[in-house]
Amino acid sequence: MFLGSYKYSVDSKGRVSIPSKFRKYVNQEASDTFIMTRGIVQCIDIYPQDSWKADVLVRINQLDDFDPEESAFKRLISELAAEEKLDSQSRLLVPKNLLEFAGIDREVIILGQTKKIELWNPDIYEAYKKENSKPFAELAKQVMQKKTK
Repeated sequence: MFLGSYKYSVDSKGRVSIPSKFRKYVNQEASDTFIMTRGIVQCIDIYPQDSWKADVLVRINQLDDFDPEESAFKRLISELAAEEKLDSQSRLLVPKNLLEFAGIDREVIILGQTKKIELWNPDIYEAYKKENSKPFAELAKQVMQKKTK
């Protein structure tokens, strides 16, 4: 399970180190391979390959190609998607088009989201938190009550 946040650097080739605390939760079935795609907001979503196949791809494959909205979503999530394997130093090469989408240059916030990892430009992440500044207790009540009913 991916939890916590870390501030790292992006090297000149676009590689980002995956924190060791995250790597220990990557299943052997993923073979150190990750799927990266645009986030729902201005960040990059990274899934271990096995999680992508089991949780995300299954849902994408259920979408109707003849429904304009569902088809548009499939295009947009696939357009920037990439599959990469960790290198020998546990770095992931993030494609330039994804870095540009997320506005990431030299620094990155690596955020654990239980089943996935998010990469954020630190300034964009701070702005996002300010825009979505509903008190945590209120947000927790609203969101968690939906899931328990």
